[in-house]
Amino acid sequence: MSIGMIGQKVGMTQIFDDKGLAIPVTLLQVGPCTITQIQKNENYSRIQIGYKILNPNKLNKPMLGHFARKNLPCFKYLKEYKIKDTENYNVGDIIKVKDLKEKEFVNVSGLSSGKGFSGYQKRHKFSRGPMSHGSKNHREPGSIGAGTTPGRVFPGKRMAGRMGHRRVTIQNIQIIKIDSINNLLVMKGSIPGKIGNIIYINKL
Repeated sequence: MSIGMIGQKVGMTQIFDDKGLAIPVTLLQVGPCTITQIQKNENYSRIQIGYKILNPNKLNKPMLGHFARKNLPCFKYLKEYKIKDTENYNVGDIIKVKDLKEKEFVNVSGLSSGKGFSGYQKRHKFSRGPMSHGSKNHREPGSIGAGTTPGRVFPGKRMAGRMGHRRVTIQNIQIIKIDSINNLLVMKGSIPGKIGNIIYINKL
């Protein structure tokens, strides 16, 4: 399998290897995904896959026509992947976790957990000021600019603001175990996002 898959984060647990060492793992429920579109270009081709069948009443007319032209059910999530060769793929083919292999390394992307509006210490790992009674700079940022010249704050200054809820890609995550019956993947380590978040798997 050279194209990616879409799944959902189930949760985290731990398993023990042959030496008795605890390995933190994340459970992902991946697929089955359906190929909904194939576009061929000169340099590369694109394959669109769909995940989670959706009630047609929740889609607009352009999306309904997109699925109706190919006699496919409606899907809630769509994702395109680049691919060099499309000869082995057809619209309507179903991709399952059995196409992956154990001990294989993949990239996993997802939305990280949102932390809301966070301060300097939490967001940028700033060190705090003195905690003595006379100090009035416990968790403040300190100076943020130079003075008369340039007389402004440069764009991109690390300050308080929204933290998390951004797309994060974890590279080279190993597949520990595959459960083809329940469409589950056991991945080594952590995966971005909360339980129930949609994740995207891309094979290296």
